Amino acid sequence: MNSKPEISLRRRTWLVALIALVGCGAMALVDGVWMPHYFVKSAVKLTLFLLLPLLYSRYDRSVRLRELLRFDKRGAAVALLLGLGVYAVILGGYFLLRGVFDFSGVATALSENAGVNRDNFVFVALYISLINSALEEFFFRGFIFRSLRENGAIFAYLFSSVAFALYHVAMMIGWFSLPLTALIIAGLIVGGVIFNALNERFHTLYVSWAVHMFANFAINTIGFILLL
Repeated sequence: MNSKPEISLRRRTWLVALIALVGCGAMALVDGVWMPHYFVKSAVKLTLFLLLPLLYSRYDRSVRLRELLRFDKRGAAVALLLGLGVYAVILGGYFLLRGVFDFSGVATALSENAGVNRDNFVFVALYISLINSALEEFFFRGFIFRSLRENGAIFAYLFSSVAFALYHVAMMIGWFSLPLTALIIAGLIVGGVIFNALNERFHTLYVSWAVHMFANFAINTIGFILLL
């Protein structure tokens, strides 16, 4: 017999929104105030973004996180094509805009605030591209978006996408100028909407995770260029 209670839609919405706020707020303090070594920050994020949804799923039986791991072969080609396209757009955007915006603060922030340098960059880049992207997809798309979707598509799309974008703000403090930061936030919101759409279309995290992974590969390629 399943002992987990039925949760009203209103109550679920408030609880999921609160968990999103706690998770993103805590990571904002870690990124913007504490600023520990990258490996410490990763351990904190792993605890927040994985443990909080898992604990909530024990309380609300409508949240079925295992369904997120179902592999859909139909989405493999879509993921590959979109991923390569996103990689090309991000990398091309950097080369197009590097004469307009100053990106020098990125290398300084990575080195001084997060302890990332040329010696450990490959390991960090692989972690960001493979593990960190999966963790963010699990939290923002798999948990927040899917849990709020029943409350309406527009609300679920906007809330999860804006939360995803704002979560990145603290970690970007000092990296870019204000206009470029605003442009990146807008791009993150659009990216969040696309990831949500992929999640809803294929009913699995694998497709959005693959595209997210390619986006992170592009960002890490830029980071490698800046650290040279």
